Amino acid sequence: MEIIGFDEGTRVTGETPRLEIRNIRRQFGGRNVVNDVSLSVMPGQVTCLLGPSGCGKSTTLRIIAGVDDQDGGEIFIDGNLISDGATRVPPEGRSVGLMFQDFALFPHLSVSDNVAFGLKGTRTEKRLRVRELLEKVGLTRFLDAYPHELSGGEQQRVALARALAPRPKIMLMDEPFSGLDNRLRDGIRDETLSILKEENTAVLLVTHEPEEAMRMADEIALMRHGRIVQRGAPYNIYNAPVDERAAAFFSDVNVIRGRVQGALTDTAFGQFLAPGVPDGTDVDIVIRPQHLKIDFDRGGQGPSPTPDHGVWARGIVDRARFIGHESLVEFRMEADGSRLKAAVPSVFLPKEGTKLWIAIRRDRCFVFPAEVKRA
Repeated sequence: MEIIGFDEGTRVTGETPRLEIRNIRRQFGGRNVVNDVSLSVMPGQVTCLLGPSGCGKSTTLRIIAGVDDQDGGEIFIDGNLISDGATRVPPEGRSVGLMFQDFALFPHLSVSDNVAFGLKGTRTEKRLRVRELLEKVGLTRFLDAYPHELSGGEQQRVALARALAPRPKIMLMDEPFSGLDNRLRDGIRDETLSILKEENTAVLLVTHEPEEAMRMADEIALMRHGRIVQRGAPYNIYNAPVDERAAAFFSDVNVIRGRVQGALTDTAFGQFLAPGVPDGTDVDIVIRPQHLKIDFDRGGQGPSPTPDHGVWARGIVDRARFIGHESLVEFRMEADGSRLKAAVPSVFLPKEGTKLWIAIRRDRCFVFPAEVKRA
């Protein structure tokens, strides 16, 4: 394999992605850990690789950083080929910053020396850059302190300053906030994102937490079994999931099983359209708990159908819990014994055995062909 340098003078400007990977593949023990992954990140854009543990997120990050080699595919930075299996720019030549869950600060070096580590230039230039970054992260008072004297959140900010010090074009972040206390995490994430945007750095963030991806990302790439199964803006990927598992990754879901006849599926909540699905196909109608509507049982046949919610069906309360910002009510449906969950704002705790009418937001339902689910 030829080791080549990175030509700063040939950088492509304009609409060229800061980072682009094409058809990256990596095998371990004959298993495809990363399987034909492609994505691009523009300057100042934050893209999240989101997925469960073991889906190939971190391996993809290591390949981009140059600390692992791909078995196939290409990596470009500013339009320049840096790795394709035949040629390879070493990690130190890629202008890539790295941040991990373990901040990996040098315990024997002061905060300023940690941030300056790896910086090139005169002593004065290094000192000015260190002070500039420590001001951005609000830690100038700890210039001469050592890592063990700092809190976890302060150490994280030092690690960010150190990663930004050489002005990398790309920042790769692997679960960088998972070690922080929940009370600190949101604030630290917002501060970090603001600084990275200010530096116009392209960011690729690995996380298994949907909330973190939704909070930080301009684009989410959802991974499963080594592949990207869906890419898009957080709003779009949440509201138009590609399949049932994609929907369920972002929140609890209810699943109503039905069978298609004449492009329609009969359920206790009325008929649902299933266009293009062959007759006799089993389908899953997926609905999030917050999109169920509840009304009290006053006898009779229940509320009248509406265009938004369709037919009402009766459920019997199994359990109700208050979880801080909402109540979660679990039902056993009277018609077929199936179970559904409803999320209700504020405090709503009906007693076990209470009969209530339930309807579902039809415009918030997803209809997918039923599939055999893998872990």
